[in-house]
Amino acid sequence: MKRNSIILSALLACSLSSIAQSQTETFFSVTSADNQAQGMAMVLATQMAEQKAAVRILLCGPAGQLALKAYEPPALKPRNVTPKQMMAGLIKGGATVEVCALFLPNADKVPADLIEGVSVAKPPEVAAYMVKPGVRAFGF
Repeated sequence: MKRNSIILSALLACSLSSIAQSQTETFFSVTSADNQAQGMAMVLATQMAEQKAAVRILLCGPAGQLALKAYEPPALKPRNVTPKQMMAGLIKGGATVEVCALFLPNADKVPADLIEGVSVAKPPEVAAYMVKPGVRAFGF
Protein backbone atom coordinates (compact mmCIF):
# COMPACT_ATOMS: atom_id res chain seq x y z
CA MET A 1 0.00 0.00 0.00
CA LYS A 2 2.78 2.40 0.94
CA ARG A 3 4.64 1.51 -2.26
CA ASN A 4 1.53 2.28 -4.35
CA SER A 5 1.20 5.66 -2.64
CA ILE A 6 4.82 6.50 -3.47
CA ILE A 7 4.37 5.47 -7.11
CA LEU A 8 1.11 7.41 -7.38
CA SER A 9 2.75 10.50 -5.84
CA ALA A 10 5.67 10.26 -8.28
CA LEU A 11 3.33 9.95 -11.27
CA LEU A 12 1.27 12.92 -10.10
CA ALA A 13 4.41 15.02 -9.63
CA CYS A 14 5.59 14.15 -13.16
CA SER A 15 2.18 15.02 -14.61
CA LEU A 16 2.04 18.36 -12.83
CA SER A 17 5.60 19.11 -13.88
CA SER A 18 4.81 18.51 -17.56
CA ILE A 19 1.71 20.70 -17.32
CA ALA A 20 3.73 23.50 -15.72
CA GLN A 21 6.37 23.23 -18.43
CA SER A 22 3.94 23.27 -21.36
CA GLN A 23 4.66 26.18 -23.64
CA THR A 24 2.20 29.01 -24.15
CA GLU A 25 1.24 29.34 -27.81
CA THR A 26 0.33 32.71 -29.31
CA PHE A 27 -1.21 33.79 -32.60
CA PHE A 28 -0.86 37.37 -33.83
CA SER A 29 -3.08 38.49 -36.71
CA VAL A 30 -1.62 41.73 -38.03
CA THR A 31 -3.68 43.58 -40.64
CA SER A 32 -3.28 47.26 -39.77
CA ALA A 33 -1.53 49.65 -42.10
CA ASP A 34 -0.59 51.75 -39.06
CA ASN A 35 3.15 51.65 -38.38
CA GLN A 36 2.68 52.03 -34.62
CA ALA A 37 0.10 49.23 -34.46
CA GLN A 38 2.44 46.95 -36.41
CA GLY A 39 5.29 47.95 -34.13
CA MET A 40 3.32 47.26 -30.96
CA ALA A 41 2.35 43.83 -32.28
CA MET A 42 6.05 43.05 -32.76
CA VAL A 43 7.01 44.51 -29.36
CA LEU A 44 4.43 42.36 -27.56
CA ALA A 45 5.28 39.28 -29.63
CA THR A 46 8.95 39.79 -28.73
CA GLN A 47 8.12 40.13 -25.04
CA MET A 48 6.08 36.92 -25.18
CA ALA A 49 8.86 35.08 -27.02
CA GLU A 50 11.31 36.22 -24.34
CA GLN A 51 8.93 34.67 -21.81
CA LYS A 52 9.23 31.37 -23.73
CA ALA A 53 5.90 31.56 -25.58
CA ALA A 54 5.69 30.10 -29.08
CA VAL A 55 4.88 32.96 -31.47
CA ARG A 56 3.03 32.67 -34.78
CA ILE A 57 2.30 35.80 -36.83
CA LEU A 58 -0.10 36.07 -39.78
CA LEU A 59 0.28 39.20 -41.92
CA CYS A 60 -2.71 40.17 -44.06
CA GLY A 61 -3.79 43.17 -46.08
CA PRO A 62 -1.58 46.25 -45.66
CA ALA A 63 0.50 44.54 -42.95
CA GLY A 64 1.59 41.97 -45.54
CA GLN A 65 3.98 44.60 -46.88
CA LEU A 66 6.21 43.95 -43.85
CA ALA A 67 7.10 40.63 -45.47
CA LEU A 68 8.24 42.14 -48.78
CA LYS A 69 11.93 42.56 -49.56
CA ALA A 70 11.26 45.88 -51.31
CA TYR A 71 9.31 47.50 -48.46
CA GLU A 72 10.90 49.45 -45.63
CA PRO A 73 8.59 51.09 -43.07
CA PRO A 74 9.60 54.14 -41.05
CA ALA A 75 11.54 53.64 -37.83
CA LEU A 76 9.75 54.03 -34.53
CA LYS A 77 11.01 55.97 -31.54
CA PRO A 78 12.49 55.61 -28.99
CA ARG A 79 14.65 52.73 -30.31
CA ASN A 80 14.64 53.81 -33.97
CA VAL A 81 13.74 50.36 -35.27
CA THR A 82 11.06 49.40 -37.76
CA PRO A 83 8.33 46.81 -37.29
CA LYS A 84 10.05 44.85 -40.06
CA GLN A 85 13.35 44.80 -38.13
CA MET A 86 11.54 43.64 -35.00
CA MET A 87 9.81 40.94 -37.03
CA ALA A 88 13.18 39.79 -38.41
CA GLY A 89 14.40 39.39 -34.83
CA LEU A 90 11.36 37.27 -34.03
CA ILE A 91 12.04 35.06 -37.05
CA LYS A 92 15.66 34.59 -35.95
CA GLY A 93 14.32 33.61 -32.52
CA GLY A 94 12.12 30.90 -33.99
CA ALA A 95 8.77 32.63 -34.55
CA THR A 96 6.60 31.44 -37.43
CA VAL A 97 5.69 34.32 -39.76
CA GLU A 98 3.33 33.93 -42.71
CA VAL A 99 1.47 36.13 -45.15
CA CYS A 100 -2.17 35.25 -45.69
CA ALA A 101 -2.91 33.19 -48.77
CA LEU A 102 -4.70 36.12 -50.40
CA PHE A 103 -1.89 38.65 -50.00
CA LEU A 104 0.56 37.77 -52.79
CA PRO A 105 -1.91 37.29 -55.66
CA ASN A 106 -3.79 40.47 -54.73
CA ALA A 107 -0.57 42.48 -54.38
CA ASP A 108 0.74 41.16 -57.72
CA LYS A 109 3.67 39.56 -55.89
CA VAL A 110 5.19 36.06 -55.79
CA PRO A 111 6.82 34.04 -52.98
CA ALA A 112 10.28 35.15 -54.19
CA ASP A 113 9.32 38.72 -53.15
CA LEU A 114 9.13 37.66 -49.49
CA ILE A 115 11.97 38.15 -47.02
CA GLU A 116 13.76 35.08 -45.73
CA GLY A 117 11.82 33.26 -43.04
CA VAL A 118 8.34 34.29 -44.19
CA SER A 119 6.10 31.80 -45.97
CA VAL A 120 2.61 31.75 -47.45
CA ALA A 121 0.00 30.56 -44.97
CA LYS A 122 -2.00 27.44 -45.69
CA PRO A 123 -5.55 28.18 -44.44
CA PRO A 124 -6.27 24.63 -43.14
CA GLU A 125 -3.05 24.67 -41.08
CA VAL A 126 -3.68 28.17 -39.72
CA ALA A 127 -7.26 27.28 -38.81
CA ALA A 128 -6.13 24.10 -37.04
CA TYR A 129 -3.59 26.11 -35.04
CA MET A 130 -6.13 28.78 -34.12
CA VAL A 131 -8.63 26.28 -32.67
CA LYS A 132 -6.05 24.39 -30.63
CA PRO A 133 -6.91 24.59 -26.95
CA GLY A 134 -4.72 27.10 -25.17
CA VAL A 135 -3.67 29.20 -28.18
CA ARG A 136 -3.95 32.87 -27.27
CA ALA A 137 -4.96 35.08 -30.20
CA PHE A 138 -4.24 38.79 -30.63
CA GLY A 139 -5.30 41.14 -33.43
CA PHE A 140 -3.52 44.28 -34.59
